[in-house]
Amino acid sequence: MLIDSAAYANRWRSVAPSAKALFALAGTAAAWIAHSPGMLALLVVALTLAALVGARVPLRTYVAVALAPLGFLLLSCLTMLLTSGTDGAWYWASAALPALAHTALRSLAVLAALLGLVLTTPLPDLLALLRRLRAPELLLDLMGLCYRMLFVLREAWDEGVTAQSARLGYGGWRQAWRSTGLLAGQMAIQVWQRAAALQAAAEARAYAGQLRFLPAAFPHARRDAIAALLAGSVLLLAAIGDRP
Repeated sequence: MLIDSAAYANRWRSVAPSAKALFALAGTAAAWIAHSPGMLALLVVALTLAALVGARVPLRTYVAVALAPLGFLLLSCLTMLLTSGTDGAWYWASAALPALAHTALRSLAVLAALLGLVLTTPLPDLLALLRRLRAPELLLDLMGLCYRMLFVLREAWDEGVTAQSARLGYGGWRQAWRSTGLLAGQMAIQVWQRAAALQAAAEARAYAGQLRFLPAAFPHARRDAIAALLAGSVLLLAAIGDRP
C-alpha cells in the first residue's frame, strides 16, 4: 500500500502520466546506452533525486519499496560471484567483479527510473495511458482486477488478525504461529467469496467486459511533456556521449 499512498501524495500528482512515462522511458534507455560505471552511477543518483527531491517522495517510502528488488539484485550478484570448480568446490570469481559492477549499476539505474514512475503515478492514470496507447483491453482489465484484489486481500487479512487478537490468539509465539497458520488457511475461502461478491456487483452495474475509470484532467499536459522531453534528452545525450 506504500506505493499507492506515495502515488497519490507526491508533488507530481498533477503532472500528466504521459510526461512521467516519457521521462522514465528516457532514463531506462539512457541506462542501456551508458557505458562507463561512472555514468551509470550518475544516472542512478539523478533518477533517484528526481523522485525524492523533484516529486518529494518520502525517503522511508522509497527505501521500503526498493528493498525487495534490491534484495533480489544482491542475491543475483552473489550468485554471479560464485563458481564451481572441477573438484565440486565453490570459489569466488573475482575476475567477474568489473562485469558484475556494470550489470548492478545498470540494473539500479533502470530500477530508479521505474520507481520514479510507479511512486508518482496512480494505477488508474497508468491504465488510462495504456488505453490511449491501444494496449489490449483484457490486459488492462486483469491489471485493474489484480489491483482491486490486493485491497480485498489486505482487508480480509486485517479483519482476521483483529478477530484473532480479540480472542487472545497472539498471546505467545506458539499461539501466534498457530493463529497465523489458521488465518492463512482461511484466506483462500475469504478471497474467493469476496471476489464473487465483486463480480456480482460489477454485473449488477451492467459490466460489459471492460472496466472504466473516471479520467483525470491534466490541463498542463503539453507543458509537462515538453519538460519531460527536455529532461529525458539531457539523460540520453549524457549517455550517448559516454559511449566509447
